[in-house]
Amino acid sequence: MADPRVLEFDLPHLRMTALEWGPSDGRLALCVHGFPDSAHSWRHVAPILADNGFRVIAPFTRGYAPTGPAPDGDYHLGALMSDLIELHAALGAPADAALIGHDWGGWTANALAASPDSPFAAHISLALPPIRAIAKASLRPTKTVTMGARQLRMSWYILFFQTPLVPERVLDRVIPRLWKDWSPPGTDVDDDAARTLAALPSAAHRRAAVGYYRANMRFTPASKPYKQLHRYRLRLPRVPVLLLHGDTDGCMQAGYLDGAQDLLPPGSKIHIIAGAGHFLQVDQPEAVTAAILQYLG
Repeated sequence: MADPRVLEFDLPHLRMTALEWGPSDGRLALCVHGFPDSAHSWRHVAPILADNGFRVIAPFTRGYAPTGPAPDGDYHLGALMSDLIELHAALGAPADAALIGHDWGGWTANALAASPDSPFAAHISLALPPIRAIAKASLRPTKTVTMGARQLRMSWYILFFQTPLVPERVLDRVIPRLWKDWSPPGTDVDDDAARTLAALPSAAHRRAAVGYYRANMRFTPASKPYKQLHRYRLRLPRVPVLLLHGDTDGCMQAGYLDGAQDLLPPGSKIHIIAGAGHFLQVDQPEAVTAAILQYLG
């Protein structure tokens, strides 16, 4: 497995660290992690993409070390979208760049696919369908109630993160539990949980990770530089997207993609990855990469 190179970027609103694989003149694939995770979760997918000629850049998003907490303290989705647009520009603004996001990175990719300001040629989301597609999914009433009750139990951590002070102090216990609950039964998650905790080494970093949930679930306004982009966080994509989801995802039920195809722009694809949980790029990297390569042609 190829070791990544470490890059530093002085973006307009943030100093960002990223990992790089592949040829510097390859087609850009920007791979963005979510929670509870870090850029290291792309360590299996990135070398395969690199072997296929891609230049893979996996940033540590705002608040995840070695990237520091956001200087402006903003963790709204508009800020995450802005960071990726600025990173794309810092990488030369290639017109054929692909954006591949997981979890929070997936929500960001979906929102950029809804925005006319997205500079990316392709948008791929892992483990998180567009929020509006989930809300409009054509499910039978009984299935809606059953899945809703189960999803509420699965999403306990979102409500817990709204409480003050305590969540960031107990992340060393919460993160290993989430990795275990969200992965296929029997998966050894110790190393990945440790990598995530290593990316949250200080109280400020842990407040930032929890801050994503506080900023976006409370529907507080984004600060001025990000307000325009933030408007697209709940909208359906306006350009084609590829949605990948694990069939045993313990965070977001795969059933929420039933009927989503009809809500997406022409050219969109949905692919359920067998034997994968929430962290499908770790669980089934070959299948995930094959689906990405097929979509990107």
